Amino acid sequence: MGKKKFLPRHAGHKAGVETVRRILSLCVEQNIEVLTLFTFSSENWRRPEEEVNLLIKLFITALERELNKLHKNNVRLRIIGARDAFSDKLQQVMANAEKVTQHNSGITLVIAANYGGHWDIVEATKRLSSRVEQGILRSQDITENLLTREMCLGDLPEPDLFIRTGGEQRISNFLLWQLAYTELYFTDILWPDFDKDAFNNAMTSFAERQRRFGQTSEQLETNNA
Repeated sequence: MGKKKFLPRHAGHKAGVETVRRILSLCVEQNIEVLTLFTFSSENWRRPEEEVNLLIKLFITALERELNKLHKNNVRLRIIGARDAFSDKLQQVMANAEKVTQHNSGITLVIAANYGGHWDIVEATKRLSSRVEQGILRSQDITENLLTREMCLGDLPEPDLFIRTGGEQRISNFLLWQLAYTELYFTDILWPDFDKDAFNNAMTSFAERQRRFGQTSEQLETNNA
């Protein structure tokens, strides 16, 4: 947003944090169980070093400032991605935030940081391969469900709706395995400008779709009769 409005890029990132608060509140109001946000991809390291440093600094600040509010509002926080690329300080902040909120029973807020869908699949495959090498698992016993459980979000429902803001119409290496049957929604609205009306438009679009999961419309009508 910052670039398109002729402001420093980090101004858009800061405004984006406010949008996170707004969308999280709207999700709570609509009893949505899980909200996953792609905050920093494994490809974002390719950006200018100054911007990367600002993003990480903002991430640390946001986690520290929002933790008490998240906990007070019964939000469970989970962070997915390759943490070892971050500083020890940031890793400690992440671990502490998850520990504080781990027993909360409200919405689960998932933050994807240094995350990539390719990485997720590879890491899950490595874990299963290790079990095969140890003789704990046979290769012929590996199934889709077993691989799914090894993914970062293996214990959570698969996403119902994927929202991409900013005019881009691609998934950008986000939850590649999990999005197989997810409804996709693209909008030109920039993330910092994604307000209640924009959120409701996305929800309305989702509600109007028929999710067939490989079945025909006639089959669904018969099953729901």
